Amino acid sequence: MRWIHAAGRGLLVLAVVLTGYIASGAHAEEGTTGGRGPLTLATAGDLTGYLGPLLEGWNRIHPAERVSLVELPDSADETHAQMATDLRDGDRSRFDVLNIDVNWTSEFAEAGWIRPLPPDRFPLKSFLPPVVDTATYDGTLYAVPYVTNAGLLLYRKDVLAKEGVPPPRTWAELERDARTIAPKYGLDGYAGQFLPYEGLTVNAAEAVYSAGGTILGDEGDRVTVNSGAAREGIGFLARGVREGWIPEEALTYKEEESKQAFQDGRLLFLRNWPYAYVGASAKGSPVAGKVGAVPLPGPDGPGTSVLGGSNLAVSTHARHPDSAARLIAYLTSAPVQRQVLTRGALPPVRAALYEDPELVRAFPYLTTLRASVLAAAPRPKSPRYDQVSLVVQAVVHDAMTGRETPEAAVRRLARELAAIPGR
Repeated sequence: MRWIHAAGRGLLVLAVVLTGYIASGAHAEEGTTGGRGPLTLATAGDLTGYLGPLLEGWNRIHPAERVSLVELPDSADETHAQMATDLRDGDRSRFDVLNIDVNWTSEFAEAGWIRPLPPDRFPLKSFLPPVVDTATYDGTLYAVPYVTNAGLLLYRKDVLAKEGVPPPRTWAELERDARTIAPKYGLDGYAGQFLPYEGLTVNAAEAVYSAGGTILGDEGDRVTVNSGAAREGIGFLARGVREGWIPEEALTYKEEESKQAFQDGRLLFLRNWPYAYVGASAKGSPVAGKVGAVPLPGPDGPGTSVLGGSNLAVSTHARHPDSAARLIAYLTSAPVQRQVLTRGALPPVRAALYEDPELVRAFPYLTTLRASVLAAAPRPKSPRYDQVSLVVQAVVHDAMTGRETPEAAVRRLARELAAIPGR
């Protein structure tokens, strides 16, 4: 969740355009007691400063419903911890609207921290289909998709062009090029986000999914990870470190560290979110003009990305729930979603924007990203997702550092996931 800083010029025009849109869905609850009034929006750190200007557009035309932005730490794990602590306070909670990671929806809904939302108040049919599933739990809408994301394989197109090879479509091609081509140019082969934190859970899930496996089923009720596909996926990551085409340094990488390594010209291949493509291609980057992006590879062809992004939810104890719903309608409207992309370089949830010629020219990866999002899968759904993720991180890290074989790691993963209470 992060991206390109830009000024807020032009937002007054945007706000005026949206006035009629926002008001149109609000009449049914006009008289709701406590329904309208000031709000707080809690989010992970806004690294590019795009969100503040968007909210200024809302505040100009809704002075009685002003939104105060509360920025929490950039780390997903720390943001989750602070949100959970606040929401447990019930009526004393400071937060009205929550910008939550897509995979927290189930946990927050099960805990009773966020309220169900009426689907007819939001343009769900205009969104990319897979993103809507991330906002539901047990068949009920508990949030509204705000931004989406899918992992991409970034590569040095100048290097591959010199070698006369296309970007890899399979793990075997990726391994071969990372092992044989990268050293010729003084580069490391391949990296992702391999520090034991949420990013490693994402990378591990993508490897398992790409091999045809799963981790949990039935909203967390079944453990499904003990499979040949999981052994193959975790084995791919462990083999990379063991054979050296994944550098040991990558075991310390989160999103920013891995992006910087690629942007500094130290990597041939990188798995990351689209924001890393934007940063690496920006003016002044050592690799500007030399970066390509393709879907993640898998064993026999394109693999499966984990669906990333964030959803907007309304706290159960929101002081002004109608204003909260109206703000969400604003932030997910077509004009604002366009600004989310052009000002923040965040992938929008509105499907039509991915086929807009002007946007495709400005963001060449959009076509690839759309295909990746449509083929992506969510992280394991579970009301105890935080515990699920901690188990996956610990076990997969042990496999990648050679403390356990992939086979032993998968067996242990199945045991420890099954032991999580209320999973």
